Formats: sequence, C-alpha cells, structure tokens
Amino acid sequence: MQTLVYGPSLQATGAFDGGKITEQKPIGFSGEGSVVKRVSTLFYWAWAHAKQDGYIPLHPHQAFEIMTYVVAGQAEHGDTLGTKSTVGPGGVQLMQTGSGVSHEERFVGPDMEGFQIWFEPSIQEALKQQPTYNQYEHEHFPLIEGAGYTKKTVMGEGSPISITADARMWDVELAPGAQYTHPIAGGRTLTALAIRGEGSWTYSSEEAKDTAFKHKDFILARAAETQEAVITATGSTPLRLILIDVPTNVDYPLYPKR
Repeated sequence: MQTLVYGPSLQATGAFDGGKITEQKPIGFSGEGSVVKRVSTLFYWAWAHAKQDGYIPLHPHQAFEIMTYVVAGQAEHGDTLGTKSTVGPGGVQLMQTGSGVSHEERFVGPDMEGFQIWFEPSIQEALKQQPTYNQYEHEHFPLIEGAGYTKKTVMGEGSPISITADARMWDVELAPGAQYTHPIAGGRTLTALAIRGEGSWTYSSEEAKDTAFKHKDFILARAAETQEAVITATGSTPLRLILIDVPTNVDYPLYPKR
C-alpha cells in the first residue's frame, strides 16, 4: 500500500481581507496550484489563520456541504437564512447549501486557526434540497483516550453531525513517542494533515519502511484491502492530525476539477 506525502510547497495558498486571513490548502480550487485536486467526496480543504481579525463578506454557495472546524479563536457566521452565530475552539459550523444560500464569515483571534472543508454529495440531488445551517460545540463530540493519544470523532460513529456525502473525520493528538492505529477499509482513502509535530506512518499488516512526515504535511493513503495505519509521534513535541476518510470512488458524477 502506497502512502503519499505532500509538503507545503505542493499545496495551494490563499488570503482574504488584505492578508488578514491566510490559508494553506491541501486541496485547493482549480488553478490554485495544489497537486491534489480532490479526493473523491473531499472537494476542498483550507487551513486558515488570522492573527487578529479577518472578514469574508457575503457570498453564495450551492450544493456543497461546507464545514468550518475551529482549532483556536472564534468563527462568526451570518447567512441569508437569518443565522447569526459564533463558535469557539473544537466547534463546528455546518452549511448544507442545497439550492443556494449566501453567508459571511469573520475569523476572530488572537491567533485564530481553523479549517474550511467542502464535501460533495450528488450535486443534482443536493440542488433540490433546502439549505440548512447547524452548529456544534466541542462538548458535543465523542472523545476517546488511549495510551498516549486522544481521538475526537468529528464525523462518524457517535458524532452529532450527519451529512449526505460519504465522509468521516477525526482530530487525533499523540504525546511524544506515542502510537495510534487507525483502520482503513478496502475501497476507502484516508487523508491526514499534520497541524502539530511530526511522525511516521506505516501499516500493521505489511513489512514496509516507515514513511516520515512533518508539520504541515498532507498525507494520502488508498486501501485496496482493509489495512491498519500505524502512526507514531516521533518528535519531542505532541503530534496532532486531522484525519478524513472517504470512499475511493462514488456512484454519481463528481464536479469536474482541473
């Protein structure tokens, strides 16, 4: 099984509000320069930072299911459904944009950090649905503590979030030297972004060399058969990974992306 690692130079970058919001994009929009254009239902993934405060004015969306996941600071949201909301660290804002909705965003520091991630359902079907907005606080999500690691399920078993697109998501933290094992079912693809620390990645069923990765690296692993990824925190500081699992293929046409 092949494990691919994409460093920051192979990812896209972006900025809003005159550079008050900066972004590293493991998966960018067309023409932005990310080597990985999409991973099945995982259409777009931006890692945003705002030192103090940054604003993105009202703009429209359709069909996609769009998540904002906050690591530090706050995200403020307003939309044409009449929503006004704020979420803090560990919280999620989720729009299922359906037939169409416009929203505005403000990222509030100091040192705000978060993600905007787009998941793609069947666009033809999604356009027939009314748009919705839901918010979830950190305390709403299941948290498991193991030997030197914690695993928060953002989407998947026990999570309050339900979307139409097939995708699961976890936020995993490992103490230095700790090891964490994550299953990958056959026909699925696991992606990971190292937002803290460094580590190594191998598989429990293979005699293969470890694949090393560093802070800010984006990792992609496709499983033809069920595997267990074995992840080790190799540095002197904790390792933190955002993991997203999607089907390698889906049975509906995906939006063309070049």
